[in-house]
Amino acid sequence: MIEWKNLNELASFDAAAACPKVDLKAAMTGEEGAERVRKMQAPMAAGLTYVYAAKAVDDGIVDALASFAKEAQLLEKYAALYNGEVINTGEKRRVLHQLTRGQLGECVIADGVDKRAFYTGEQEKIRAFAKKVHDGEIVNEAGEKFTTAVQIGIGGSDLGPRAMYLALENWAKETGNFRMEAKFISNVDPDDAAAVLAGTDVAHAIFILVSKSGTTLETLTNESFVKDALVKAGLDPAKHMIAVTSETSPLAKSADYLAAFFMDDYIGGRYSSTSAVGGAVLSLAFGPDVFDQFLAGAAEADSAAKEPDIRKNAAMLDAMIGVYERNVLGYPATAVLPYSQALSRFPAHLQQLDMESNGKSVNRFGEPVSYPTGPVIFGEPGTNGQHSFYQLLHQGTDITPLQFVGFRKSQCGVDVDIQGSTSQQKLLANVAAQIVAFACGKEDENRNKYFEGGRPSSIIVGDRLTPETLGALLAHFENKVMFQGFAWNLNSFDQEGVQLGKVLAKRVLAHDTDGALYEMSSLLGI
Repeated sequence: MIEWKNLNELASFDAAAACPKVDLKAAMTGEEGAERVRKMQAPMAAGLTYVYAAKAVDDGIVDALASFAKEAQLLEKYAALYNGEVINTGEKRRVLHQLTRGQLGECVIADGVDKRAFYTGEQEKIRAFAKKVHDGEIVNEAGEKFTTAVQIGIGGSDLGPRAMYLALENWAKETGNFRMEAKFISNVDPDDAAAVLAGTDVAHAIFILVSKSGTTLETLTNESFVKDALVKAGLDPAKHMIAVTSETSPLAKSADYLAAFFMDDYIGGRYSSTSAVGGAVLSLAFGPDVFDQFLAGAAEADSAAKEPDIRKNAAMLDAMIGVYERNVLGYPATAVLPYSQALSRFPAHLQQLDMESNGKSVNRFGEPVSYPTGPVIFGEPGTNGQHSFYQLLHQGTDITPLQFVGFRKSQCGVDVDIQGSTSQQKLLANVAAQIVAFACGKEDENRNKYFEGGRPSSIIVGDRLTPETLGALLAHFENKVMFQGFAWNLNSFDQEGVQLGKVLAKRVLAHDTDGALYEMSSLLGI
């Protein structure tokens, strides 16, 4: 029987907290450090490896964290999730994003529908539509092919799909899988839509409106912006737009769209990249076969997260080390540092994924918790970040755990040899150097040049960033966040924190304000 308990109610967590602390600087120095790198690795899906040698843990702490994970029933709770139990207690909903990429357990029937069949059915509809667009069977009013796909959405309808598109754009061009350019409009700021449209040949563009409810203020505002631009160009918006929405939304059967593809309330926005939300734009951009490869990588990672041995379950291990850093070592933030320009927007996606999921101060039952929960997430690609915020990471007063991501090979296959090494070798040399520099520091009598060290990091290593490895990487972090939410006894699948501002904004637009809200609105000229 599953029991939902707070972190501080579990004796195994107290045991983990009582373990002797690791002197990371000493542990990563000399042969001991070399042995840690060789030993402290966990296999991941799609050929990736999670290396945690530079984390402030040892075998004793990992064993204690394994006991904690067992007492917290993380695997049982994961099984309950993928078997369709109501895990989203705030909204009384199932959580089914794993079903968009595979059947992990029992057949899930919801609302009288086999949900796996529903998701694969929508993927088949997208596949057929994308093929017709690529083959010139669905064309613009002049009988010409569409060359650009523009996604209109915000939050999870933008951050994940945008990050995934950018991650695969160069790979697709290098491998002959590039079909159409994709662009994204998200911000209600009119400058966002205006800038995208100014650089888009709207006559050859197909627009993807993404709104589960069909009522999202920012998205519908930008849809009107786009429709106005199409009309001014002498075009019929209904022949340039498709919708990704729910079957019950006002967009579902509207004549204003060439086609509609469906999602449901069991897929949260930040978990929706493997649903029709990501499927439509990625299938148009790269072809449905590439999207299938992306799903396969995610499915493999989901299966790997079922592994009971924590040392072979990278998502659980990563999650439990993160809980240890947050709740025992007291670190309030985590930096995500991909040494891959293709992952330039991946940290932004993880900001939403992690902070919207576990940025909670009450447990699943609405009761305040007495311990820290989700960390602040931020990051930028290396080596750019090294010339930006790494100063604080190396020598600031706070210690921030670091999550590096690196690939042995570039996506483009284009490189140059300068001063005895290639650009890719220089990139990888930097990430290796940073991991050791953060852990080991540097002695110097000049305190301005002294590095304390002892700053923990892990790295996910792969051969090359491909659709499969990207899917595995995405699912790894989704499952890490899930396991941490279970450990903290949170509901990681609602987001009430985004609602209050929306309600007040509607009051401002309706001129139903008083007090500070009235004065602030007047200050801004509303």
